[in-house]
Amino acid sequence: MDSFEINKIIAAVLLVALIIIGIGKISDIAFHVEKPKETAYKIEIPDSKSFSDTKVEEVVEKVDISALLALGDITHGEKVFKKCAACHLVNKGGENKIGPALYGILGRKVASKEDYKYSKAMAAYNKNWTFEEMNGYLRKPQSHIKGTKMAFAGLRKDKDRASVILFLNKNSDNPLPLP
Repeated sequence: MDSFEINKIIAAVLLVALIIIGIGKISDIAFHVEKPKETAYKIEIPDSKSFSDTKVEEVVEKVDISALLALGDITHGEKVFKKCAACHLVNKGGENKIGPALYGILGRKVASKEDYKYSKAMAAYNKNWTFEEMNGYLRKPQSHIKGTKMAFAGLRKDKDRASVILFLNKNSDNPLPLP
């Protein structure tokens, strides 16, 4: 290929670029649209006083725990628990990992394992691990107990949560009776 052909290719590319830019400029002139001087949709922002007066009520979703647990299966829970096994052990006499050992957790007070250092939020959460509490926590730990250091997104599927709860309940010296 000689230099004359390379010049023709470069000229063709430049001509196409100029034509595209020119068409854009001509269409802007031909179809000129004036912008409105004032906004079409006015949004009224209430005073900060009205925000402080309103009480925000926390919506707690009631779950029929017996119907939820009916969806679960212990063998499926053992498979799903593998997501948790990176941080927790569930066998009797198991040691703490990143998270506390979970043997016999259902029915126990939250943050009651002596040889594990819980976050301040977990230590201040003064409840027992019931089926309902475990379901709420497994759904989304960060929103159920705000300030927990457990960095797990949660289990969205009802069957997965129910199965893990049944699996955790089975791994106990005194499993809780199913509702």
